[in-house]
Amino acid sequence: MYWIISYLGTLKGIIITLSESGVSLSQSRDWLSVRWRLLMVSVGSIINQTTRPMKKITKSLPYLLLAFAFLSGTVALYAGNIRTAVRKIQTIKQAPIDPNTTKTAKKIKLALLLDTSGSMDGLIDQAKSQFWTIVNELAAAKCDGAKPEVKIALYEYGNDGLPASEGYIRLVTPLTNDLDKLSQDLFALKTNGGSEFCGHVIQTASRQLDWSADGGDLQIIFIAGNEPFTQGSINYQIACEEAKKKNIIVNTIFCGDFQEGINTSWKSGADLTSGSYASIEQNSKTVFTPSPYDDKIDQLNTQLNNTYIEYGTEGKKRKEAQATQDAESESYGAANKVNRAVSKSTHVYQNKSWDMVDAAEDKSFDVTKVTKNELPQAMKNMSDDQKKSYVKQKTVEREKIKVEIQELNRKRTTFLLAQKKDEKENMLDKSMINSIKAQAEKNNFKF
Repeated sequence: MYWIISYLGTLKGIIITLSESGVSLSQSRDWLSVRWRLLMVSVGSIINQTTRPMKKITKSLPYLLLAFAFLSGTVALYAGNIRTAVRKIQTIKQAPIDPNTTKTAKKIKLALLLDTSGSMDGLIDQAKSQFWTIVNELAAAKCDGAKPEVKIALYEYGNDGLPASEGYIRLVTPLTNDLDKLSQDLFALKTNGGSEFCGHVIQTASRQLDWSADGGDLQIIFIAGNEPFTQGSINYQIACEEAKKKNIIVNTIFCGDFQEGINTSWKSGADLTSGSYASIEQNSKTVFTPSPYDDKIDQLNTQLNNTYIEYGTEGKKRKEAQATQDAESESYGAANKVNRAVSKSTHVYQNKSWDMVDAAEDKSFDVTKVTKNELPQAMKNMSDDQKKSYVKQKTVEREKIKVEIQELNRKRTTFLLAQKKDEKENMLDKSMINSIKAQAEKNNFKF
């Protein structure tokens, strides 16, 4: 009877495995039917044998054992094949293909090299006031249907307050998607005297930053200043050629007369990497046009800030910095604060290092593992389920607000386009945006 029970148990295991995995039984019906009838014949034979003298049973037993061994082996082999197939099917079911992740999203990496010598107050002022306009243009980019990751770095050069041994150069912010930190560092820049060594700062940025080996990423250096491009001990031609080998485009922006920039090799530096050359009026002030949608977007920005849940040792400080950068942007006018609010409603504005909602986008993040000391006051006495629910609630709120801001901004953009008449093109943001779009097209980026 042991072999009968074993056989039945194996058949039952196959049926359960198939039904639980969702595999159709249609292909297995014939096999099961044949084996079941064979089993019944064998069982009938055994029952019949038990009615005969023991001597005959003993005589027939070796044949019965052989038959059961064959049947059990066949069932076990078939069960193994089924389970192997089931595991493969289950693996496919558990790992569905996401069309947005079939390819690694391309990146836009941009380094901004600003001359902070004494005559460059106007350039720095334009960089501060136009930063969020540039970010919004980058946020609109797509490549192969996916939104690229955007990282920006900041250098200052030509400032007498910097070490002469390092070429009067300072890496202010490495390549990062922490836009609040970048804005904070930008607003902290001060001008002071200086010797501007363009070749030196280009070479430093090319070697120091985390550039991609992938030629499909868009990698750009923008260098802006007003002294001859040839200054310094490092030849700009060697520096630009080195950048080109790393798939980095060097765009040059001369602060002054267009022809003077050509005469002082600023255009030559750009030409070496197939970059663009432009000149700007660095002392021109940025003019912002208000729109009927600004007040509503500003209100939504306040609501958006309330969806951020700080955590970690730096969480509270970073949330305060977020509000500070709102105020810094508003120092150039309410319309500029709206530009920042629009940036905050896009994918490029990320704060995973201190905000639970952004952090929760990664499956590895577990809110229940955050220690009580690292939680905001509102969450310190919550249960684990309450913590999860709270983060989910804020996530839903944020997404709703972002959608509203984007919808209003589309109407705002249409309104502003109708108002623009004599807008100056020789400004920092316009020069940068025109270059980015032209070069992005060659790398299959669309705007």
